Amino acid sequence: MESTQDLLAADTRMGAVSLRVADLDAMTAYYRDAVTLSVLRTEAGRVVLGRGTEPVVILEHAPEMRHASPSSAGLFHTAILFETEADLATAVWSVASRHPGTFTGSADHLVSQAFYFTDPERNGVELYTDRDRTAWSWTHGQVEMASLQLDPNRFLRDHLDQTAVDEADRRPATVGHVHLSVGDIPSARTFYVERLGFETTAELGGSALFVSAGGYHHHMAMNTWNSRGAGRRQQTLGLGLVRIEVPGLDDLGALGERLDFYGVPTSDDGRTVRFEDPWANRIEVSPAA
Repeated sequence: MESTQDLLAADTRMGAVSLRVADLDAMTAYYRDAVTLSVLRTEAGRVVLGRGTEPVVILEHAPEMRHASPSSAGLFHTAILFETEADLATAVWSVASRHPGTFTGSADHLVSQAFYFTDPERNGVELYTDRDRTAWSWTHGQVEMASLQLDPNRFLRDHLDQTAVDEADRRPATVGHVHLSVGDIPSARTFYVERLGFETTAELGGSALFVSAGGYHHHMAMNTWNSRGAGRRQQTLGLGLVRIEVPGLDDLGALGERLDFYGVPTSDDGRTVRFEDPWANRIEVSPAA
């Protein structure tokens, strides 16, 4: 059992995910018009999309880069969390209507209901909503999750609501979790649990690991389904940066000290700690705004 000094704070959450993209206009249109996010800011070669003041996806124009190999480490999917089933249904209907060939599956995970897509540059996207925490089942510190059938057409019939459609850009959406492709699970456990300070919430044999802070079902996951044996990433299109938000500066300082103790190279300007995981996925931790 880890001490509280070895763990990320219970109120830790995920921040916006950065993606390096080849076609900034097409990718902006996908996340704006299909996923139903709003453009919050546009800068030179950079578009920030989200809801309200909450960034969810940051697109960075990098046309000089190539696509990564499907078997390399990197992003498996960005999981966007919606507040209600009606909000989720609105987003699913929007993506399915505008990009029908990008749907890859759906599942009832007991803790959540999820729909999966790939964006125009083959980045995985999960759209989901959580069931109430009182419905989650825990055994010996592990949350019960499954992949049961979830009929997308029935879900839309049951939950698609005109009010939610009309107010789609005004209702909350956040990054609920980030799922990575990695080379091996033991290294992922060492880094994300023993070093970074998440707690293990579920495992699938030796092929997938789910971790969280504060008893969430998972803030991050790592699998080797396509990437077993992958080494460090090259500079490619796809995942640019994973952001994690801790409650305050004291929590950030504790993390920085822990990473230093374990010899993880970091950059720390007093407000943000930056580092890489064993596969060169870039991670940035800062206090919540």
